[in-house]
This record gives sequence, C-alpha cells and structure tokens, in this order.
Amino acid sequence: MVQQSDSQQTAPQAVNLVDYKPTPYQIDSVELNFDLYEVSTTIKSTLSIRRHKDQCSAGKTNVPLELHGEDLVLKSVIIDGNALTTDDYTVSDKMLTINVVPDNFLLQIETEINPASNTSLNGLYTSGGNFCTQCEAEGFRRITYMYDRPDVMARYTTTISAEKAKYPVLLSNGNLVASGYVDTEKTRHWATWQDPHPKPTYLFALVAGDLSQIEDQFVTQSGREVTLHIYVQSHNIDKCDHAMLSLKKAMKWDEQVYGREYDLDVYMIVAVDDFNMGAMENKGLNVFNSKYVLAKPNTATDSDYESIEGVIGHEYFHNWSGNRVTCRDWFQLSLKEGFTVFRDQEFSADMSSRGVKRIQDVNILRAHQFREDASPMAHPIRPESYVEINNFYTVTVYNKGAEVVRMLHHLLGAEKFRKGTDLYFERHDGQAVTTDDFVKALEDASGEDFSLFRLWYRQAGTPELQISRHYDAATKTYSLHVEQSCPPTPGQAHKNPFQIPLAVGLLDKSGNDIALQLSGEEKPGSGTRVLQMTESSQDFVFVNVPEEPVPSLLRGFSAPVKVNIALSDQERCFLMAHDSDDFNRWDAGQQFAVKLIVQLVDDYHNDRELVVPDDFIGALQKNLQNVSLDKSLIAQAINLPSESYISEFVNPIDPVAIHQVRRFVRESIAKKLSDVLSATYLSLSDDSAYTIDQASINRRALKNTCLGYLMELNDNSIIERCYQQFVSGNNMTDVMAALCALANTECQQGEQALQQFYQQWKNDALVVDKWLALQASSRLPGTLKKVKALTQHEAFSITNPNKVRALIGAFGHGNPAQFHDASGVGYAFLTDYIIKLDALNPQISARLTTVYTTWRKYDVRRQDLLRLQLEKIITTPDLSRDVYEIISKSLS
Repeated sequence: MVQQSDSQQTAPQAVNLVDYKPTPYQIDSVELNFDLYEVSTTIKSTLSIRRHKDQCSAGKTNVPLELHGEDLVLKSVIIDGNALTTDDYTVSDKMLTINVVPDNFLLQIETEINPASNTSLNGLYTSGGNFCTQCEAEGFRRITYMYDRPDVMARYTTTISAEKAKYPVLLSNGNLVASGYVDTEKTRHWATWQDPHPKPTYLFALVAGDLSQIEDQFVTQSGREVTLHIYVQSHNIDKCDHAMLSLKKAMKWDEQVYGREYDLDVYMIVAVDDFNMGAMENKGLNVFNSKYVLAKPNTATDSDYESIEGVIGHEYFHNWSGNRVTCRDWFQLSLKEGFTVFRDQEFSADMSSRGVKRIQDVNILRAHQFREDASPMAHPIRPESYVEINNFYTVTVYNKGAEVVRMLHHLLGAEKFRKGTDLYFERHDGQAVTTDDFVKALEDASGEDFSLFRLWYRQAGTPELQISRHYDAATKTYSLHVEQSCPPTPGQAHKNPFQIPLAVGLLDKSGNDIALQLSGEEKPGSGTRVLQMTESSQDFVFVNVPEEPVPSLLRGFSAPVKVNIALSDQERCFLMAHDSDDFNRWDAGQQFAVKLIVQLVDDYHNDRELVVPDDFIGALQKNLQNVSLDKSLIAQAINLPSESYISEFVNPIDPVAIHQVRRFVRESIAKKLSDVLSATYLSLSDDSAYTIDQASINRRALKNTCLGYLMELNDNSIIERCYQQFVSGNNMTDVMAALCALANTECQQGEQALQQFYQQWKNDALVVDKWLALQASSRLPGTLKKVKALTQHEAFSITNPNKVRALIGAFGHGNPAQFHDASGVGYAFLTDYIIKLDALNPQISARLTTVYTTWRKYDVRRQDLLRLQLEKIITTPDLSRDVYEIISKSLS
C-alpha cells in the first residue's frame, strides 16, 4: 500500500463545471453495516458495481476505480470474495484507487472511524449522547469509501448495531425491514432499513440514540396511510406538536398545489442540538437542527413558530424537488434549493400573510444577497467553479435561486408553471439532472422559449433598471423608458441583457388602479401588468390613460433587481397610503426612509442639524392608523430599513454614522408619534392565553413594534411598562420583545431582566441561544467586553454551531456599529475565533469569515485594519479550503 498526501499543495485547486464527466463505473446497490462505538465505529460496505462501457476510453479495458474517502482507517478491501493486498490499491488522504477491476463485481470495504472526535459535524458524529450523520455535500466520504457525488444513485440497505441500553432507537433511510439482538445477553441490538428509491450519498442518514417520539398518521390523496414520527430527547417531547402539525400541512399542500404524494410508509424527523445547517432532507429520515423543531409558547417566539413551519415544509418538499429528482453535480445546487425555497415561500405565504411573507423574503435578499452580488464572492446561481462546495450554500443559490424560479412562474402563470413542473417530475424521476433540464421541461410544457432567460443561471450580479416616465395629456398616453444594466462581477466584466418580468401598476389621483392597455392592444387588462424586459433599452406605452398617474413599479418584487426612478417624496407618501400591492406600499416607505437616512448621514458627517421631515412621519402615522391593513403589515410598514440595507447606499460605508442616524430617526418618530404609539400598544395588549393564529401573530407584531419605538424615548414610566411586560408576559414573543428593548437601553431593569431570564431558562439550550444573541447584538457601550466574557460562560460552547452563531455570529454579522468600531478590536476578536474554529469546524468558521468580503467598501482606516485581519487568517498554517477560498478571493 502506497501512502500519498493531497494536502501538500499550498493553494487548493478549483473544481470547474466544464470538467464534469460521468463516473466510469455505476454503483447499483449499497449494503452498509455499522457497528457503533463512540470512539471506534466499524463500517462494512458491500457495493454492487458495473462498468459504464460508454464512459471508458476506447480500447482501454482497465480504468481505475477511484472512490472518495477522508479521515478513514482502511481495514480491508475485497473483490468478489478475494482479499486485495496493499499492492493492488493506493490510498491517499482523499481517495482509494483500485487499479484493476472486473466489468461487474462486488466490492467489500471495511473502515474504522472515530465519531466522538468529529467536531466538523460532517459524516458520522456524536451529539448529546446520540449518533447522527450529515452527508451533504461531501460528508459520506468520512464514513466509508464511495463515489461521493450526487450523480451516482444507488439503492441502500443499512444495518445498524449498537448497545441497547444507550442507543435503543436505531434509524436509517427507507422502511424498517428487520431487527433483533446481536448477542444472547441482549446487550446489543440491530435494525435493518431498506430504501427502495435510488439516492446519492448525500441523502444517506443514520441516527442512533436514546430518543423519545411522537407519532401521527397522514392519509395521502390516493388513500395510503403514512406513519409520521418526530424523535427528540425525552425532556423535549412536549415541544413537538407544532412541528408535526406543520409537517401534515406541508404534505397536504404539496398534494394540492403540485400533485406530489409521499412515497414511503414512514416519514421521520430527528432533532439534534449539534448541527451545521438548519435541516437536512435525507430520504425518509430528516435530521433537523433542534431550533427548527422544538416549540411551545413559553420557549418559542412567533418568528420561531413560523420558521419551524417553513423549514419543515422545505425539507418535506425536497422529497420530490431534490430527492426523487436530484442534481447531476454540485454546480446545479440551485436546481433543488432554489426551486424548493420558492416552494416553501409559497407554502408559508398560503399559511400566513402573503404580503408580509413577501416583504420578509425580499428583506433577506436585499440585506444579504445583494451584498453578496457586490462582493468578491459574487457568483451566478449556477456557479462555474468552486474551491469548497460548502461555501456555495449561499443566499445567491438559495434565495436568488428562488427568485429566478418565481420569475418563471410570473412569465408562465400558475397553470402553465404547474404543467411544466409535472413534466419535470415525470420526465426525470429517479435521475440526477441540471438546471437546463428544469427550464427545458417548462419550455416543452408551455411552448415558451427561455433561451434568453437562461442568462439568470449563468450571469452573476444584481441588474439595475433606470426608469423614466412621460405623460402626454393630449394623447392620453403614458410612457415608461426602461434601461437595464448589471455591474461587473469577478470573471464577468460584461453582462448581456436579462429577461426581466417587470410588474407595474398605475394609480389615479384617488389611489385606484387604472386599467392598463398597452399600445397595439385592443382592450385594457387588469390593474397590474407584467412587462417583459429583453433588451438593454425598451419603451412601453400605455394608452387611454385619463390623467397623469403615479407609477407602482416592480410590484410584488417581480424580479431580483434594483429600480431607480425619480419619484418625489409626495409620490412615495401617496404610494405608502394607497398602493394596492402590499409589497410596493411597504417599499415606498422603505425607499423614502433610505433617501432620508442617506441624506442625514451626509449631514451627520458635515455637522449639520439633523431633521426628520414631517411628511415622512405623517406618512408613517397614516399607516399606523390604517384599520384596513393587517397589523403585521402595519408593523412592517412603520419599521425602518436595516443598517445592512442602508449601507448599500452609503459610500464609503460608515457603520457608526448609519447606526447613529437611524437611531435618531427612530427617536424622532417616537417623539412625534408617542401618543399614537402608546394608544396602539395599549389597545393591542392582551392577557388571554397564547394562540398561534394569524390574527394573534399580527397583533403581537404591531404591539411590540410600538413598544420598541416607545423605548427610544428613555422614559422611566415606559421602561417600567416594558419591564412589566417582560415579567408578566405569558409567551416568549412578548417576553423577548421586552427583553430586547431593555437590553438596548441603559437602565437598571435591563441587567436585572437579563439575569432573571438566564436563571429561569439556563437549562433550555435554545432559549439560552436567544439570551446570548440578544447581548451580542446590543447597541450599548461595552458590548464587546460582555461578548468576550460570555465566551467563558457556562452557556457557551465553541463546538456547538448554534452557540457560535448566537454569540460570535450575532456580534460580527448583526451588530455592525459595535463590530466596526474604529479601533479594530472587533475585527481582532472575530479573527481569533475564525482561526480557532477553522481547526474544529471549517464550515462554521467560513460562515463567520463572510463578513470580511466587503472590506473594500469601508473607509481607508477600516480597510487597513480589515486587511491586516485577512492577511493574518490566510497565513494561518493548515487553513481549511473553506476559509481559504473566501479570504483569498477577498484579497484578490
């Protein structure tokens, strides 16, 4: 046996889409036998393999079999019953290579691993005394040698043996087919699971532990009964009901909207505390971060309840959009993730307030994805290359990918889109395919040509629309002149015009939608029209427009673009009051606020008096008192844009100035509207039992938004009222809203409340995460000092991703004014943890690192400080591929 090292190269090599080739061998079936021990687990695999004749070079009979593997102890290799010697194969730290193999054969491999030492949480590891796996994207290679890529799909049979007392529950994909005891003393037991559906390695799952379960049933539209299980640690068994209800809602919705029925006898969800992601859609056995399963009124907020419903839906919807039809290669990741995010967004919109859900989704896109598009890490939703695939589980691939699918839905309409997805699932069931295959199915089902639209998959960046308008009173025509452009991104200096669905409406002077008729059309249509941009510059002329209208552009955020149009403050106020499109009504206020705050930042820098105009506050007041709007929409409408979003409009970015100005605007609103805010808060206060219905969610959202504004007044009576809400609140939504306001106010009650909260909830890990995050994101002086102290607190663990995200992540990513303190101490703190974590869990370390990608957008002094941190990280010995890719691209 020859030992080689792949880690000697100093710069990790990129993987390129153009280099994709199918494997020379197909694996048809996989039998796995796990003998579980914490520090020494043995895995025996039996692979049924056949040669792909058409994939082998002409005249070449012996193509080596190359199987991925990392951090494995290889015990034996057997082909068709014959043990191989060390002369027959080569092992490197990335690959097992067998030089000569037959055309058809059985390959048996035995490996040994140490799950307890696996802090990367990829592959098989231990969490809270249980065994669990995470194999997406490339974790299976940490279990045994295998083609660890999504285009190799096989049928799996998995047998698990473990100590009965410690691990009474043994789970894997598919259906349970047999179980029993290993020994006559019955100290160890075994279970065999069989998955009838071919799947790639990334969908494999195993869980073993001392778990409790709740059970329910779902009857499919064809009459099949499916058993539903949710497994958790016993002390969390009373927090599973909402997750189960969400699962049943998702199953019904997918049948009704997409005609997709579940295909196994059992559907299982397992909640674990140590997990790098939100959840994982392993076939029939979803493994979830406990954050997205566990909820009851006194431990979970309304936002938690909504997130659980959305994530449960997302992972269930993957059963078809990801599992039954999967990705050919990881460049196609958005094929499953973009489509499934769109599906879960629509599911959540149908379960709640559609307008508010759309606002929430766009807020994520604008605050995070637009920033990614403008950074050195910018990439299309189908990237052309990567160094580490884990770095491309991004808001671009997920959220922008969902917007691309949404645009296709806009362009086709619901009926044609459904026909297209039906064809996609029928045509490609059981296959690993590409984004082109998805678009082709939509084309074939609808008769549309999306040749131009495919640029959305290949071009990075956020397109910008420059729009001018003209009304001709004599001819009663209204013209929109639209020009599109897209800034350069790494590797793409020039962009071709996109196909962009631009949803528009025109409002008359009474605020009503005008029926729209384009030049050349025989009759007018509805009040919202979807115009198609296909060129760099286009004109759209509406006829029979009786008066000069106010334009409502990009309704529903019909495309992930930026719109620039010269609207007056009065026109934005008009749209805030009258637009029939919930998103645009809200966005008119957001754009007014951005314009105002950017101007005030300039005033702040030049020592000019800061003044918030009355018309802006008046427009907010009208929304606050508009009884026709749902209360959650009002809460969104009176909230200011985030500091992160505002920073996109300030050059260079000054986080401290943005924070101070935004806070000044909030204080000004609170002073001017204190009576209305107080009256609204009191009218919405309700001591009745907590319910999760939409009306109650909306009421609490507006009530707590009003409380947040009132706390800006720093008034003792309001502070006491806030503290009483904290003390007497009968649900976590109200308690956390009060605690957050207190923790951001310099008052005795704030520290007192934080101490009380921890003492009450110190044994509930997820609630403690809220406590950590709240302190890390506090605007008060001395926050970094407190964060440093909390890293030594019993509540923090550097090996738990949720704790790291709650404390270190919340400070670096969620507290820009404190993190970007001009002294640079925040940068030094984060860098130290990035380096520490890189040796333990590169995925989590890399996530923290992304805050540095926009370092060139800050002032020169901050740039110098940030550059020092980047250089310190990249010179760290044995730096992971994950972190190296982000830092090297940021410095290039």
